[in-house]
Amino acid sequence: MSPLPPRALLAPALLFLSLTSCTPPRPAADAAEPAAVADATRPAIPSAPTDPDDCPSCAEWNAPQAPFKVFGDTYYVGPHGLSALLITSPEGHVLIDGGLPESAPVIAANIEALGFRVEDVRLILNSHAHSDHAGGIAWLQRASGAAVAASPWSAGAIADGDVGPDDPQYEIHLAYPPVPSPRVIADGEVLRVGPLALTAHFTPGHTPGGTSWSWRSCEGARCLDLVYADSMTPVSADGYRFTGNEAKLAEFARSYEVLEHVACDVLITPHPDASGLWARLASREEGAADALVDPAACTRYAATARQRLATRLEEER
Repeated sequence: MSPLPPRALLAPALLFLSLTSCTPPRPAADAAEPAAVADATRPAIPSAPTDPDDCPSCAEWNAPQAPFKVFGDTYYVGPHGLSALLITSPEGHVLIDGGLPESAPVIAANIEALGFRVEDVRLILNSHAHSDHAGGIAWLQRASGAAVAASPWSAGAIADGDVGPDDPQYEIHLAYPPVPSPRVIADGEVLRVGPLALTAHFTPGHTPGGTSWSWRSCEGARCLDLVYADSMTPVSADGYRFTGNEAKLAEFARSYEVLEHVACDVLITPHPDASGLWARLASREEGAADALVDPAACTRYAATARQRLATRLEEER
């Protein structure tokens, strides 16, 4: 997340539903039908977008983006500047990230544009609990009835709708609608919905609870390892220093190592530009069928992040 000036509070109470309480998925209805159902049953659309004085980049991040298949059962359903991924199965779907509060209806519309139902999302996961990636989760949880799961630190932030003072962006972070009692997961835990299996890789640094996700997607006999690698940028409020913060530097170092060793054929990041998604997608649309496939992408992403932290430490001298 880029720096954001002072805090705002939003606090609607939301109902948490477990995976086991969900009804089986239903086929997508005709294009004309879901819109009427959505208007009658879904949470109200956020009354106003994030104030541009509080977040100058938010309107650009939330610009429309046509959804598209990444590979196999995995689809991009976020707005243009904030990734959200839908991993699908006949037994229910997994959604990673919810964008800003005002991104949630955009994500829902993109899911339905692909012919899937928001109500068939069974599990919502998160990369990190800043307002530009977790802000829409409350709306999407209410719309879908899905369970929400996150690392211990992120689960606490999502439940509060805000981060704590151990986050480098604490003083500039914008609060967002909370989700009561998210499920707390462990590092390396495999979360399953039907045949889908996603592995949590704790990658703190950008936030104390950052989490990257990996899974396999197949098209026919060809299967690839997909990674949704969390943000690795050392962004902070003014006055925060990474220099001398050995615990924070150790978090980053461990996260780089995780990303250097995870099986990774296709890399997507919470801010799609951070992994060159749009240039790669343009190449694919021009005929390079495997433009999104790059087994060295995660290693290169980690190397770039190492350099950015080194630059930040140099600037703090």
